[in-house]
Amino acid sequence: MSSDSNLIIIGSGPAGYTAALYASRANLNPMLIEGAQPGGQLMITTDVENYPGFPEGILGPELMQRFRDQAVRFGTEIVTGWVTDVDFEGGPPFTVTTAQGEHRAGAVIISTGASARLLGLPHEEPSADGPGFMGHGLSACATCDGFFFREKEVLVVGGGDSAMEEATFLTRFCSKVTIVHRREELRASKIMQDRAMANEKIDFMWNTTIAAYLGTPGERLTGVRLEDTVTGELREQETGGVFIGIGHVPNTQIFEGKLAMDDKGYLVTQPGQAATAIKGVFACGDVQDSYYRQAVTAAGSGCMAAIEAERWLESQEG
Repeated sequence: MSSDSNLIIIGSGPAGYTAALYASRANLNPMLIEGAQPGGQLMITTDVENYPGFPEGILGPELMQRFRDQAVRFGTEIVTGWVTDVDFEGGPPFTVTTAQGEHRAGAVIISTGASARLLGLPHEEPSADGPGFMGHGLSACATCDGFFFREKEVLVVGGGDSAMEEATFLTRFCSKVTIVHRREELRASKIMQDRAMANEKIDFMWNTTIAAYLGTPGERLTGVRLEDTVTGELREQETGGVFIGIGHVPNTQIFEGKLAMDDKGYLVTQPGQAATAIKGVFACGDVQDSYYRQAVTAAGSGCMAAIEAERWLESQEG
């Protein structure tokens, strides 16, 4: 199957859906390919309290559904699936390949976001070497899996806002949450630190990392092997579950060698713009933002990308 569009948006979330909204209102009839996690990271977020216009807060999935519905209302074509390859050589039309076929467009907006960073330990995820602990006592999403750890004592790995948010949410279900951090001070914002430290269900384990998962991969995680980052001492501890909250990595693998990236793998755009070095290709949201990483800034950059794409397409007419 193949199809042609004025504009293809790769990825969803606040950036992709906002780009689609602006592009569809500009009569560009955009196609948005939602990606492996439609709605992006807010689909695994509970209460969103800092998005303008929602003084009482709103659930992340509900907010993303509203974004999606608004884009569809103005004519965005939503394609469920993910992109397996892109061809940006030679200028437009650009080719975007999915499992269902090829799509061509005069401009492309990339909003593939970022994914949870893992520890990289053996048996973390399923691999060619065998099953993993992910989904069997190990998780990177408290919102998704917290319910299954009701009345259990769990560990949360990390020292930033992600870890504090995970730990605070888990106290709704778990009897005790211990934050495991490799240093003796947190990197989280003060408000998130204060919230976690004031919660009587949350404890802290300083200068400690997880060296190994214990249990039977693919069946059940029963504990962890901990390492003291100061003395190197190893010890084992039973736990009802482990949640990883150490940030995210940009979803840019399919663009390697095709678009410029920084040393962390984020797409590079022109200063103050969404344009990449390839004319007609734009990037917005967390895939190109390693600093702010907020829903509101992602939405703003999606607006920028759509306006730039619209002007680019206008310049190519005739």
